[in-house]
Amino acid sequence: MNKEQVKAERKTLLLSLLAGLCGNATLAVLTSGAVSFSVFPVIAFGLAVYCLYQEYLSKPMSEGTPSVAFACFLAGAFGYSGFLRSFVPDMGSSYLPLIITLGLLFWVVYKLGVMSPRPKEA
Repeated sequence: MNKEQVKAERKTLLLSLLAGLCGNATLAVLTSGAVSFSVFPVIAFGLAVYCLYQEYLSKPMSEGTPSVAFACFLAGAFGYSGFLRSFVPDMGSSYLPLIITLGLLFWVVYKLGVMSPRPKEA
């Protein structure tokens, strides 16, 4: 993906990260006894998915965007899982979700070309 595509798809990637985060929060609120019930993750998840769907309908995705968006979704989901497990140690270790999140985020940064060297101007 080049720089123009990254700027155009920034909203899609941010919404997919938010959808992953809110989706895992909704799952934790509905199934885990360690997390107190709140309706706000459910509302936020619904709104994030709705906005992502409207973005998908309004303009077509460029090549490579669906895989990066899915990686952002998974990074949000695993990131929330690691965050939750670090606050509630009875749920288990947060090591694996955090390592998966970091790996996915490094892959996303690599695919977006953020770490590539800038061309030198003559």
